[in-house]
Amino acid sequence: MEVVVGQQLWAGVDAGKSEHHCVVIDGDGQRLLSQRVANDETVLLELIQAVITLADGGDVTWAIDLNHGGAALLITLLITHEQRLLYIPGRTVYHASGGYRGDGKTDAKDAAIIADQARMRRDLQPLRAGDEIAVDLRILTARRIDLVADRTRAINRLRAQLLEYFPALERAFDYGHSKAALILLTGYQTPDALRRAGVARLEAWLRKRKAYNATAVAATAIAAANAQHSTVPGQQIAAAMVALAGR
Repeated sequence: MEVVVGQQLWAGVDAGKSEHHCVVIDGDGQRLLSQRVANDETVLLELIQAVITLADGGDVTWAIDLNHGGAALLITLLITHEQRLLYIPGRTVYHASGGYRGDGKTDAKDAAIIADQARMRRDLQPLRAGDEIAVDLRILTARRIDLVADRTRAINRLRAQLLEYFPALERAFDYGHSKAALILLTGYQTPDALRRAGVARLEAWLRKRKAYNATAVAATAIAAANAQHSTVPGQQIAAAMVALAGR
């Protein structure tokens, strides 16, 4: 297909983790290039140069459906090379896809839709170089969310194990918000062990480990122990697992 010198082109990118698909169209929506590329700096630089060459001095508007994650390297390279880049959210691509021919969802089809939407729409937001502090905050926030989720899963496992053999102690504390209760479990996990310790000894043990509100925690734990005098099968191994989870 003959390309008009200096014409404006639109390059749509359906971004993925390990690969992207790029489709380039002209002002009439005609497809000039459709290429799958690896998420690799050298390969992406070759793609950028190929599209710039295809434009032959004309303007290129790039559009992409991700603004972080697997698309971050390509975004950085495009901005570094002073390319105009628009962001089209994935949900926008999804809703727009109903107006295009072709059944099913393919990366090439999505990339073509992204390019065409960039050609027609005037309400799309440009992507600019990421502020280092903002990027750092996003990474740290994502990490914190992961840590909170990990902690929640750990607490849920701990409670499930306690429920198996010592339900009175499982319901005695809010383990997700009581560090003192978790400290308690590192040393005492069974009714017998708590009864042998007694309130005074348990309170002293907790205070030595800087547990908050040691008096109330000790009294609550002993009350739970006094409510159960039966030993459930599997208690020994379950108690060992609870002790590990409390650390």
